[in-house]
Amino acid sequence: MRFLRITGRILLGLLLFIGLFLAVSLSPVDRTPYRQTDYYARTNQRLTHLATPPAATAPLRAGWAKVNLTPAYTTPTGGYGVRRGKHWTVINDSVYVRAIVLDNGSNHVAIVSLDLLITPPTVTEQLKRRLPEVGLRWENLFIGAIHSHNSLGGWAPGLVGELIAGDYEERIVTHITDKILMAIRVAQRQLSPVQIGFTDLDATSLVYNRLQEGNPVDGRVRLLKLQKTDGPSALLCTFAGHATIFDAVQGADSLSRDYPGALVDKLTRDTGSFAVFMAGAVGSTGPRATFHNNQRQTLRHYADTLGTLIETALPALKTRPDSALALLTLPLGLHDPEARVSENWRVRPWLFHAVYGDYPSDLKALRLGPAVLVGTPCDFSGELIAGLTPIANRRGLKLMVTSFNGGYVGYITPDQYYDKDAYETRVMNWFGPGNGTYFSEMMAGLINRQ
Repeated sequence: MRFLRITGRILLGLLLFIGLFLAVSLSPVDRTPYRQTDYYARTNQRLTHLATPPAATAPLRAGWAKVNLTPAYTTPTGGYGVRRGKHWTVINDSVYVRAIVLDNGSNHVAIVSLDLLITPPTVTEQLKRRLPEVGLRWENLFIGAIHSHNSLGGWAPGLVGELIAGDYEERIVTHITDKILMAIRVAQRQLSPVQIGFTDLDATSLVYNRLQEGNPVDGRVRLLKLQKTDGPSALLCTFAGHATIFDAVQGADSLSRDYPGALVDKLTRDTGSFAVFMAGAVGSTGPRATFHNNQRQTLRHYADTLGTLIETALPALKTRPDSALALLTLPLGLHDPEARVSENWRVRPWLFHAVYGDYPSDLKALRLGPAVLVGTPCDFSGELIAGLTPIANRRGLKLMVTSFNGGYVGYITPDQYYDKDAYETRVMNWFGPGNGTYFSEMMAGLINRQ
């Protein structure tokens, strides 16, 4: 009898503890329309008061460089949580930082692409402190990543960070930051006059909508060409296919840039140009690949198909003088975290921040010649591009949207999918309903200011 009383008290205490924990850690999802929130009002006010960059006072000049990012030690492999922080042990292909520095006499901008899963927010924090070492500020930097799931990890503290990128190591963050600054320095020494051109190509057959098979995708390859008057050229390419051909099992031991690495290698080899890839609107867009005997063959075939498409279009891509260069940075207010455990229940914000962190995020819009590049702090859905392209077109601009610009807020997808029980919308939608429309509105506002 005494045993039963003790057991009953233990069970009651356990139930009370569980109840208390749930009460302090869970709350209902907040579905307040975003235009009725304080964060929207603050962001909208910031957008209204963004200063207009000064007009060009000199012809556009550019320089470019790449620096090897592969460390002398192994790291956790960032990308697939199922690996649980396992280190890569084989270098399938080295990873790099690529930088293009631009100047028109009034404005100075560095475009940086990282052969990483994302631009780690921890690296962003270091860059904000250290960019003055190369004469720049965060507001002068447009950054992105190729989104390889088989590159360096170890750059994110906290439980969520460790699931995505393995055990945190401060030296990895410093290593990445050092290499970014090195690439910018080298590129700054290469500045000389350039002409610029743009084209886009249909590669819809190479991607699919993994959130809703058969739904629209952003299947355009977008390409900017910088041509120096003394000969060398650079190609900046964006595309929306997830870099996930190297999977979590067969590629578990390998450091790799996935298909974007094979693509830039092919473009460099075949055209002699300096090639840069940045992940486009990859949210919910997977690569539609023809599978071969092993992943390396599949990867090469996919990159060759994409590269041949680009190379076929290059002879018709004409460049011309154009000094338009302006970068706008919009600090982005966000809804309180809405990381959900079910359709209508979420983890309370304090608990989300405890396991993930609380990182500021921005939207960026770079006017570069005939194009406007909009950088987002997320996996941005290609389905949302259709609503933004006409806005850029009305201003006579070609739109290029990139993901992973230095913050990371999860997936931003069309609002009609919010209650769909899927990875992109349930597991990785961290900041509540309405963000597809909210992000699109703020991005449209930035485009209209260019």
